Amino acid sequence: MFDEWRATTPETDASEQSVTVPGRPTAFAGADVVEYTTSFADPREPADDIAVLELRGLYADTEVELTGDRFDGEGTVEHGTYFRPLRIPFEPDEENDLTVTCHAPTDRFGGIHDTDLVPAEQSVPGIWWGAALESHALPCVDRIDVSPVVSDDGVQLELRTTVLTDGPIDDHITYSIRPAGDTKSRGMMQRGSVETDAAGRTVVEHTVDVHDPELWWPRGLGDQHQYTLRAKLGETEYSCTTGICDIEFDDGRLVANGEPISIRGLNVLTDDVADIDRAIECNANLVRAHGHVLSEEFYERCSAAGLLVWQDLPLTGPGSFETAVGIDRARALDRQYSRYPALAVTSAHDDPVDAFDAGLGTGTLDQLRFRYRAWRSNYDTSPAEEVATALPDHRPSFPVVGGPGVGSEIGSYYPGWSYGDAGDIAELLSRYPASVVAEFGAGALADSDATGAISSFDAEKHDRHVDGGVEQSQQYQSQLLRQLVEHLRRERRGAITFALRDTASGAGMGVYGADGEEKTAVETVRQGFEPVQAFLSTPSEMDSTVTVINDTPRAFSGELHWETDNVAGSAELTVGASGRWTGGSVGLGEEVSQVTLELSYDAGQVTNSYDLALWP
Repeated sequence: MFDEWRATTPETDASEQSVTVPGRPTAFAGADVVEYTTSFADPREPADDIAVLELRGLYADTEVELTGDRFDGEGTVEHGTYFRPLRIPFEPDEENDLTVTCHAPTDRFGGIHDTDLVPAEQSVPGIWWGAALESHALPCVDRIDVSPVVSDDGVQLELRTTVLTDGPIDDHITYSIRPAGDTKSRGMMQRGSVETDAAGRTVVEHTVDVHDPELWWPRGLGDQHQYTLRAKLGETEYSCTTGICDIEFDDGRLVANGEPISIRGLNVLTDDVADIDRAIECNANLVRAHGHVLSEEFYERCSAAGLLVWQDLPLTGPGSFETAVGIDRARALDRQYSRYPALAVTSAHDDPVDAFDAGLGTGTLDQLRFRYRAWRSNYDTSPAEEVATALPDHRPSFPVVGGPGVGSEIGSYYPGWSYGDAGDIAELLSRYPASVVAEFGAGALADSDATGAISSFDAEKHDRHVDGGVEQSQQYQSQLLRQLVEHLRRERRGAITFALRDTASGAGMGVYGADGEEKTAVETVRQGFEPVQAFLSTPSEMDSTVTVINDTPRAFSGELHWETDNVAGSAELTVGASGRWTGGSVGLGEEVSQVTLELSYDAGQVTNSYDLALWP
C-alpha cells in the first residue's frame, strides 16, 4: 500500500522504522535528516498518459528520487516550502521505487518546529500531511491557485492555472462556478485560452467574474456560503472550493463584508483539526497559526465552521533571515491559501526580538517589574515589511508581531508571567500601544505527574508565581487570563490568548492539556469570550460601573442585575450592534467579597461572578 513506508536515519542508533504516511517516526526525534522509501506499481488506467505524485507537508528541505521518466526531465527534485504540496508528473515503470529525503530546516523558516515550543518528536523531518498517486490523460489541469477579489467593480476570481501537456496545444479552458451545497443560486461559465509550443508545465492566468455573489460569513454573522470551481480542458476536469469574504482591518477590529468583528482568539501550536472544536467551545471567533502554517484540511474545516484564521509565516524568534527566501515563502502562502475564505490575517515575523535582551533597553533588568524598565528596540523592521508585501494583498497583513519596544501595531505582551502583574496591562498598552494583543497568557501544570524539563514550559517563570501543585497552578493561569481578557474586551482591543493547547504532556501555555483535557482556564476563557458579556469596569477599586460588550450584529435591550454580599441592584439598558454600554454603580467596599452580574436580554442570559480576593 502507498501509505506504508520505511524510514531510516544515519544520525541515531534507532533501526529502520515502519511509517504510515502521514506520520512521524518519533524514534528519530532530534534527527536532522530522515529518508523515507516505498515502492508502488504503475497506477495508470489504460486511457491515462501520466501519473502524478503529490506529497503534502514536506518538512522541511526535501529531495525526491523517483524511478521512471520524469515528465519534465530526469533527476532529483528539490522542495523547500513545506506548506506548498509538491506535485511531480511522471511516466511510471511497471514497478517504481520512491525515496524522499527530508532535512531539518537551516534557513530560519522552520517556524515553531525549529524551536523548543514543540517537542522534538513532533518536529521529525518527514511527510507530515499525506502522499497520493493520481493518473491523468493529457492535456490536463494540474492545479489552480484562486484568489477572490472584492472591489467596487464587483467580485472576481483571479486564477493561476497550471496545465500539463504532452506537446504543443492551442485550446481553451472552460471554467464553471456553482454555489456549493443546497442552493438555488445560478452558476456561471467562462472560457480562457491556453497556448504552448512544448510539452511540460504551462501556467496561465485568467480572471473570472462572479455575478450576484453569495458571501461567506464568519460564524455568528451569517452562513458560510462557498463555491465550487471546475475547470475542463479536453476530456479532463479539475475542481476546488473557494469562498468570497471581504476582510479589512480597522483599529483593532476586523471588518467582514462591512460588519465589524472584535477579535476573540487563541494561538494554536499544532494543526490538529480537533482544536477547531476546542476553539469554538471557548467562544473564539479566530485562531492564530503561531509561527507555523496549517494544513489544507485545517483550513477546509475552519471555512466550513466559520472560524477565522490568522496565519503567520513560519518565521519566529530573534535573528536575521534572507529576505528573498521570505518573499518566496510569502508568495507560496498566497498561492496556496488565498482561496480559503477563513483566511483573515497574515503576518511575517513573530517575536523578532527578546524583550529581556540587555541590548534593547537601559537600566537594571527586572523581569518582575516591567514598569521600571523602558524598553526600546533597534530591530530593523524593513526586511519583514518587504516580506509582508508578498503576503496575500486581499487580506490585512502585518510585518511583525512583537513585544514591548518593537513598535508593532500587533503586540506580544506577557504581564503577570514574564514581568509585572496582570493588572499592569493598562500601563503597558499606554506606553507601548497595540491595537491587537496577539499573544498573552501564562503557563500551568496539566497534571501532578509532570517531572523534569518540559518543552514550551518555562518552569522558572512558573515557580516565581506558584509554589503549590496543579490546582494552584491552574488557578493562577486562570485568574491572570481573566484579568487580561476582561481588560482587552472592555477596551475593544483584539485579544488572542497564548495558547489553546499544550504541545507536551505535563505542562504548558495552553488552556487545554496536550491530551485535550481542560484546565481551569478553559471556563475562564469561555466566559470571557462570550459574544455578549457584562464585566465590572474596575473590580480592584472601591466602586465600579459595569461594561456590557455586544459582539453581535444585532442591537438588544435587556436588564442587568448585580448582587454583592450585602446589596443588590439593577439597570435597564440598550446596546447597539457591535456596541458597548457602561453604567450602573456597584459598591465594592471592604466588606464586599463576592459580586455576581447577570444580564438578561432577548437572546438569552449571561452571568459573570467575581471573587474579589483574587483581584489586586
